[in-house]
Amino acid sequence: MLHLPQHFELFAKTEVLGVGQVLRRRGEHPDSVLYLDSGRAMFGICEDGRSKKMRHQFSLVEGPVWLDAAFALAEEPSPMDIVTDSRVWIKRVSLQDFHDSLHALPGTAQALVRDMARGYCQQAETAVSRLSQAAEARFAQWLLRHAQAVDNGTMRVTLNQRKRSIAAQLGIAPETFSRVLRQLCEHGLIAGTGKVLNLPQPDALQTMAGIA
Repeated sequence: MLHLPQHFELFAKTEVLGVGQVLRRRGEHPDSVLYLDSGRAMFGICEDGRSKKMRHQFSLVEGPVWLDAAFALAEEPSPMDIVTDSRVWIKRVSLQDFHDSLHALPGTAQALVRDMARGYCQQAETAVSRLSQAAEARFAQWLLRHAQAVDNGTMRVTLNQRKRSIAAQLGIAPETFSRVLRQLCEHGLIAGTGKVLNLPQPDALQTMAGIA
């Protein structure tokens, strides 16, 4: 994205933050747009909804650069967390002022900028989606390693550990683990509640795990 236009300086609010500060939580709908004037920030997935520690890092950017302007232009929440990687100087522009500035551009320029923003957002969503798919494969492998055969030809897994501990073994956030668990249930690859999970389609699970 472009550097901060001169007229934004009139109403942008400057903040100085230390390392490890969460600038954006994925999925949130902020009322401002962030411009990194100087310093570094990471894009990725934090360990859980409250943690500042990155479980998966996608990119590291250094100012001056817009951080979430593309998501504001596309009117979509960020699919990633944004956390400071150094001391940073942030300029915060209200969402209303940001859009008012865009509306001052010629129509063709507005369309071009919005198309570029949507393309960036699609790339970010694809990166997160691929990470989720990798999480599904890792969980499928884990299930098959811990499965025991049942008389009817299916398999069963007894969860002797807390789900948070299993998620840590898989290298994913607990909320990602819960989402993958729900997705496998919806696809009929696992069934049951509590500590016992039935695996009615072990062959399909092997395919997901990359074994077959």
